[in-house]
Amino acid sequence: MPENAEDKPLLLLIDDSPLDLQLLGSLLEDRAQILFATTGREGLKLAAERMPDLILLDVELPDISGYEVCRELKQNLETQSTPIMFVTGHQSPQHEVAALEAGAVDFIAKPFNPPVISARIKTHLTLNHQNKLLHRLASVDGLTGVFNRRYFDEQGEVERKRHLRQGLSLGLVMVDVDHFKQFNDRFGHTAGDECLKTLARTFRQSARRPGEFVARYGGEEFMFVLPYTKSEDVFRFSQHLCAEVLALKIPHPRITGEQFVTVSVGATAVVPTQNMQLRTLVEQADLALYQAKAAGRNRCKLFIG
Repeated sequence: MPENAEDKPLLLLIDDSPLDLQLLGSLLEDRAQILFATTGREGLKLAAERMPDLILLDVELPDISGYEVCRELKQNLETQSTPIMFVTGHQSPQHEVAALEAGAVDFIAKPFNPPVISARIKTHLTLNHQNKLLHRLASVDGLTGVFNRRYFDEQGEVERKRHLRQGLSLGLVMVDVDHFKQFNDRFGHTAGDECLKTLARTFRQSARRPGEFVARYGGEEFMFVLPYTKSEDVFRFSQHLCAEVLALKIPHPRITGEQFVTVSVGATAVVPTQNMQLRTLVEQADLALYQAKAAGRNRCKLFIG
């Protein structure tokens, strides 16, 4: 197992029995980081905030049943892929079927058999890790190595819902490479691909805060998602991107203006409302991008609603 705590998988134990929590925690502390919740609602909150790799869930909880907790987790876009194992004193086939129908991947009966628990948890953590790797491979743009449009659509929607629930500002930044067709016509598409790869590396290094990411939106367009970011910070980030690209000094065969590759950037930041979809934020960033191009390119504009 990894030596550093931050490299260990994260487990969430939801159980109102201090004795069971203590026993499970002692069995698993060397294998994973452990979070504890003693009510269903507390468990739902922790699951959405911390995104554990595996959840161990008791059926009998003081507020809502474990089955209801499981169903809510599976209905939530943020947590629906998190594997859930029921841990319960009920040993009848009916309870096991109910657990699986609610969306659980496994069912462990009390009293605990430590070797069995350890083996099953190891199996589900391994499967979850493999599934994440496969999902990541399917979410990466083959040319540039940043996330692709599919990932943007999925994770952008997760962030929209999160920011809607928390009432906080979500930033979106759309980047377009200026006069990229001229670049391809002059240097060829192989050079164009290398240019996009270089820009993508720079963009990936710029998205450093937790939750931030960049995706190739299409062609020479890239999209940044900036969680918990207000308008003034989004605009500063956009200015930084323009400066970083120009500093690369990639030659560009344009006739007038800057003789290096530049980008135009459109940005928006807003606290999502109930009726505001992700495409609304995309349209706002796209409109700001159009304004940046109309103003002469190699600049950024912030959407003003």
